[in-house]
Amino acid sequence: MSQATSDFFVQRLKAWGVTRIYGYPGDGINGVLGALQRVEGTDKGIEFIQVRHEEMAAFMATAHAKFTGELGVCLSTGGPGATHLITGLYDAKADHVPVLAIAGQAETTVRGASYQQELNLDRMFADVADFVQEAVAPAQLRHLVDRGLRVATARNGVTVLILPKDVQDMAWEEPARAHGFTRSGPGYTRPRVVPHHADLARAAAVLNEGKKVAVLIGAGARDAANEVVAVAETLGAGIAKALLGKDVVPDDIPFVTGAIGLLGTQPSSDMIEGCDTLLMIGTGFPWAEFLPPDGQARAVQIDIAPEMLGLRYPVEVNLHGDAGETLRALMPLLERKTDRAWQNGIVAAMENWHRTLKGRAMADASPVNPQRVVYEMSPRLPANAIVTSDSGSCANWYARDWQVKRGQRGSLSGGLASMGAAVPYAIAAKFAHPTKPVVALVGDGAMQMNNMAELITIQKYWQRWADPRLIVCVFNNEDLNEVTWEQRIMEGNPRFPTTQSLPDVPYARFAEMLGLTGIFVDDPEQVGPAWDRALAADRPVVLEVKTDPSVAPLPPHVTLEQAKGFLSSMVKGDRGTASVLADTARQIIGGVRERL
Repeated sequence: MSQATSDFFVQRLKAWGVTRIYGYPGDGINGVLGALQRVEGTDKGIEFIQVRHEEMAAFMATAHAKFTGELGVCLSTGGPGATHLITGLYDAKADHVPVLAIAGQAETTVRGASYQQELNLDRMFADVADFVQEAVAPAQLRHLVDRGLRVATARNGVTVLILPKDVQDMAWEEPARAHGFTRSGPGYTRPRVVPHHADLARAAAVLNEGKKVAVLIGAGARDAANEVVAVAETLGAGIAKALLGKDVVPDDIPFVTGAIGLLGTQPSSDMIEGCDTLLMIGTGFPWAEFLPPDGQARAVQIDIAPEMLGLRYPVEVNLHGDAGETLRALMPLLERKTDRAWQNGIVAAMENWHRTLKGRAMADASPVNPQRVVYEMSPRLPANAIVTSDSGSCANWYARDWQVKRGQRGSLSGGLASMGAAVPYAIAAKFAHPTKPVVALVGDGAMQMNNMAELITIQKYWQRWADPRLIVCVFNNEDLNEVTWEQRIMEGNPRFPTTQSLPDVPYARFAEMLGLTGIFVDDPEQVGPAWDRALAADRPVVLEVKTDPSVAPLPPHVTLEQAKGFLSSMVKGDRGTASVLADTARQIIGGVRERL
């Protein structure tokens, strides 16, 4: 019996190293599912993980790429299944990770006929994908796979392959050695990319002349952690981290100042404001208002993506190269600074900041201070733990209160900042690293949006994992809290209950209904013991904490306009929990710093 085109397709994916696909079935992709079934359980097989929704499959593929460095793969049927993928694929695009999406399609014979579930998917995916093609003949599929996966891997981007139902089931035909055919092959190895020596010398001159050097890193510095620390030590610099670079270097290094930006720390903000030289490594940090004013600092930037160079700040020396390779080539040209006053000041500022964090986390709230939830989690996590976070106010506590240890990993939807990514990220982390404990920090808005359904996916698969610990920590404050505070601070409007109030859902009890462990906490003194219990559990846990929505996720420095906005919201009748809001007002008034 002749081989089906879908069988060749699965074999080709395997040849490219694909081992796992996250997806949801449908008749538009049944040919590929049949091919997966025919090799299931063999050395030619690819593991298929059934999710609750195609958007979650795309988030999982993105997280797989982030936590392994490999290509992530997701799959859907055509029509609505394919449209559901789009948000998760934009997450991959925004955070520069390689993902392949496989989408079904109506038969080629009805294309253009407004047939059921027939959409022009190639047009729909054109913006999100670096490579998108619809197969129309079996002999075409070989080069579509080879080129598409090579593009995704080389560009850290998205490839979408669209497979009509009839093409999937056609007999496989190798492309002929004839005019009108092309014969491709699999395989790609990333090259060594290092700037010219003359450019390295120019960069070294800038850095050597600096008296107050600040280093800002992102996810692109992940494979260069040791080099980053060595450069900072040589230059007497501090290291600030963009959100996606939070896990690149550990926070117990005295001159690491933590996150920067709206979710960042005061020492990071002060360091960037005070520096005369800035070294940016592997970061597309979006908020340029947190970078020095034009002309204040000379800047050097290193990035593997040339389109990101000089994008946020007028950089004097742009170095197109791999972070690790470039830093290793740069190091011999750097001069060790003997004056350590700048770096010592950064260390002292961080010591004060840690006391500030503790004070904020332990402050009274009604009932539980959300900062305390992550503050209590941080020292209890094993050195190999993985932490994911959703977007929203919980991302503030992830950014500030989790102190990363060497060996820990973490991520979230960075550039896209999409709600609903934390639990699918955590699931993908468990499949990628089944021996490691994983924690997802989730707001109740994201939990209700789509993460509750993925608890069913956890229930379906958790017994496969060597270490069953996956903790979904839900901040239950009955409020879309990040937007509530944006309404107050940025717009000067009081909380708008019509848009902001959420139903009070019993998340822990829902977990117990699924056969998982549920833990509910509404007493601040029980937060630490609850983490101990969750980390000792023999199965996944939903840790539901009743948190206070009136604890403000303040930026490191509050501008005069933000202070006016907040006070305006109070004047208009937004009091909430009076004691906490009054304390927030005092923090704002005392911390106002006009940014000129």
